[in-house]
Amino acid sequence: MNKIILFFVLFPLFSIAQKQNDSIWAESLLFQKHINTEYSNKEESPLTESDFGTFEGLPFYEIDSTFYVLARFEKAKKSKSVKFKTSTDRRPVYEIYGKVFFTIHDTQFSLNIYQSHRLRNQEEFKNHLFLPFMDLTNGKTSYAGGRYIDLSIPTGKEIVINFNTAYNPYCAYSSRYSCPVVPDVNFIKVEINAGVQAPKKH
Repeated sequence: MNKIILFFVLFPLFSIAQKQNDSIWAESLLFQKHINTEYSNKEESPLTESDFGTFEGLPFYEIDSTFYVLARFEKAKKSKSVKFKTSTDRRPVYEIYGKVFFTIHDTQFSLNIYQSHRLRNQEEFKNHLFLPFMDLTNGKTSYAGGRYIDLSIPTGKEIVINFNTAYNPYCAYSSRYSCPVVPDVNFIKVEINAGVQAPKKH
C-alpha cells in the first residue's frame, strides 16, 4: 500500500519535471533554428564571404537543463550608467539595470544585467536586457571573448536565464564589428557547457 501511495505522490512530480524539460528543449531548439537562419542570411549574418562556402550551422553544446536557471532578480536602486569597453574605440553607454543571483552545481553566482541606452529608446527593444558573461570554457570550447544572452525585463523578482541560448559576439566571426567586452564582474567560475560553441576553424 505504501508503494502505491508513493507512486501517486511522485508521479505528478515526474510529469511536471518532464514537461519542464520538454519546454527547455523546445525553447533551446527554437533558438538554434533562429540563429542558424540568421547566420545563413548574408544580409544579416556576421560571417565572412569565405565562411558561407562551408557553413552548415553553428556548433552548439548539447542542450542541458542544468544551465536553465530561475534566478532571483534585484533591480538597481539607483540609476548608474557605464561606458562599455569594446573591441574598438567605441564606448556605448549602458545602464546597470539590476543583478541576478542563481546556483549552478551547488555554487552560488551573481551577475550584472545591463540595458542599452540606445536600444531602450526603440519600441522594439524597450524591454530588452543584455547579459554578457565569461566562464571557464572560454578559449577552450567556447569563444575566448565570452558570450551574450538576451533577456526581457521581468515583471517580478525572478527571471529565467537559459544558458542554452548563449551566443557569441559578432567579433568571433569577423574583425569588422565592434563588440562590448564582458565586464570582469560577470565572470562565472564554472564551465557553462551550453549555448553556442567557439567558431569552427577552417
